[in-house]
Amino acid sequence: MKKILIAATVGMLVAGSVAAQESPWLVRARAVHLDMANNDHTDLAANLNVDNKTIPEVDVSYFFNKNVAAELILTVPQKQHVYSGSTDLGTFKHLPPTLTLQYHFTDLNGYKPYVGAGLNYTFINKESLSTNGTNKVTLSNSSVGFALQAGVDVPLTKQISLNFDVKKVQLKTQVYVDGVDHGTLKLNPLLVGVGIGYRF
Repeated sequence: MKKILIAATVGMLVAGSVAAQESPWLVRARAVHLDMANNDHTDLAANLNVDNKTIPEVDVSYFFNKNVAAELILTVPQKQHVYSGSTDLGTFKHLPPTLTLQYHFTDLNGYKPYVGAGLNYTFINKESLSTNGTNKVTLSNSSVGFALQAGVDVPLTKQISLNFDVKKVQLKTQVYVDGVDHGTLKLNPLLVGVGIGYRF
């Protein structure tokens, strides 16, 4: 009986260890640089553009199996400037959560690359924009677009990994002057990030 109890205890400990190693949850924290494409498709001839920025990012991944995962990418509302050429027109805030479905390559020693695709929803608010102090510039308040992703996790321990990640996000907004639609500003940022991941 004593041997059976010892064997059962060892078995539970081993099973618990395996379960911990195979936890489906992974959390990462990254520093991400947004590099805006700034394609001005308005009729204003104003060379509209939004500044680049480095932002904090947190993402939560759930693994359905060892290869397939869903990742929710989050940050805090970001404040950025809108320019006409080099003239500052003011600021707006945006919140851009992104959800991707990923495929992870797990048969390579020392690193684990992945690719992903999904959707981005950007909510735009708290605008403070003008052209010359009299004309009011506003932006459409939301954008939905595709997101493509590629990255690699480099394991440092069984639970901690170094992460490099690149995303291309489809993001655009309509530009209004005094309520009149003057066309589209396509931001379509490239996001390059580095961070640390923790697998529970």
